[in-house]
Amino acid sequence: MGPGARLAALLALLALGAGGPAAAAERGDTFSALTSVARALAPERRLLATLRRYLRGEEARLRDLTRFYDKVLSLHKDVKSPVVNPLLAFTLIKRLQSDWRNVVHSLEATENIRALKDGYEKVEQDLPVFEDLEGAARALMRLQDVYMLNVKGLAQGVFQRVTGSSTTDLYSPRQLFSLTADDCFQVGKVAYDMGDYYHAIPWLEEAVSLFRRSYGEWKTEDEASLEDALDHLAFACFQAGNVSRALNLSREFLLYSPDNKRMARNVLKYERLLAVNAHQAVAETVIQRPNVPHLQTRDTYEGLCQTLGSQPTHYQVPSLYCSYETNSSPYLLLQPVRKEVIHLRPFVALYHDFVSDAEARKIRELAEPWLQRSVVASGEKQLQVEYRISKSAWLKDTADPMLVALNQRIAALTGLDIQPPSAEHLQVVNYGIGGHYEPHFDHATSPSSPLYTMKSGNRVATLMIYLSSVEAGGATAFIYGNFSVPVVKWPTSGYMSMDRNSEDPAAPTLKNEALADGSLSEKPEPWVEGSTAS
Repeated sequence: MGPGARLAALLALLALGAGGPAAAAERGDTFSALTSVARALAPERRLLATLRRYLRGEEARLRDLTRFYDKVLSLHKDVKSPVVNPLLAFTLIKRLQSDWRNVVHSLEATENIRALKDGYEKVEQDLPVFEDLEGAARALMRLQDVYMLNVKGLAQGVFQRVTGSSTTDLYSPRQLFSLTADDCFQVGKVAYDMGDYYHAIPWLEEAVSLFRRSYGEWKTEDEASLEDALDHLAFACFQAGNVSRALNLSREFLLYSPDNKRMARNVLKYERLLAVNAHQAVAETVIQRPNVPHLQTRDTYEGLCQTLGSQPTHYQVPSLYCSYETNSSPYLLLQPVRKEVIHLRPFVALYHDFVSDAEARKIRELAEPWLQRSVVASGEKQLQVEYRISKSAWLKDTADPMLVALNQRIAALTGLDIQPPSAEHLQVVNYGIGGHYEPHFDHATSPSSPLYTMKSGNRVATLMIYLSSVEAGGATAFIYGNFSVPVVKWPTSGYMSMDRNSEDPAAPTLKNEALADGSLSEKPEPWVEGSTAS
């Protein structure tokens, strides 16, 4: 290939467990990579140990208070007998003058709670911040949209796609875990604060339903209440045009908080609006889902994430075949790559056993300390954006001899020079909660891109490798080809596609994907490894 050609980002997605070298994650980015989420388990374990010590201290204190209570109560059982015993008379006066004061003003409870607070403050700098909560809530909404998940089902820990009257189970977690009323409220409030009432209303409805069931119960960890959920849901319905429902919810709020003057004013306002426009009392309001960042291909993209699109089977197209691939390279003569052609235009082939489990683990270990929030090019700037949720790191082949061997294998398979400046270094990406990368071109499309100022020229192809499997979801969608390649379930396979004239957002591409791991995601999760060459 000429000096201006490039092979764009080798993206190898792999899963990383909680172990391995720890990297200092930027606060506010915990949600963007499952490696960071896994590391958040460690400070919570420390908090659990602190709480256990606090509980033991409180249990001992309460046992002592129970002993004091029982002792005094026993002296009051015979109320008719006069206090004639000088010893009893003395202890009565002593208790009232001294013992009760010591019990009420005991420092033991203060010391216990102080130790609990100290333990929290020691790990506080390692904890997720509010931006992480926002990011995680938006991730749940993204999964809700892309996979058409039912909010009530999600709240019960069930991942079901609901289309009309049919329901399809998409994912069965090993451990069924349901959300609390406060959990649902926090998701709904994130959408509410963004003015996104399409997502806010169903989550706040679920919060109201759950709060109603447990009304009167007090949970220390909850931040919100039934009144909070009713308040937010009422105004969200009003903003969405459903004045009648806003009125009913506001009236219910006043049953629990009758002295709230703001809500009382809202009730009067809603009543006046309905008196002027009586049709609003029965009008059905249809809330449009926000389309950010206004993708024209959003419906196609999400449909391909849910299904294989028009991808044919071997039985439908006889020209699809399997073979042992050497690409006429001496490097592959003794160990050819097992090739499975799964699409013709654009050309897509699945390569089995392209990398080993040991290589995947090594890449993971090398990359994790360097993971940072993934960015996209905007002119000459690099920006963090909502349509790409992941962390990434770049690896030079000088980091380990294994990377040299992997690059040789890639070069032999593709026939391309993948050494800089003809290639970029390996890029390793770890996707986060609901991690994804919306439809895009891998090559630069703006004349102001730094790629045009580099001697190697623009990118022309991409090779992707998934290095572990996903439990549910995950695919690479070719929008204009109307097909997607899902994450295959054995841990060292990959796929390759190439069509220089394709209109696919990631084309012209050469893709080789091994397996990814993680929860539901539009893109396979959670790891990607990348390299570019020309």
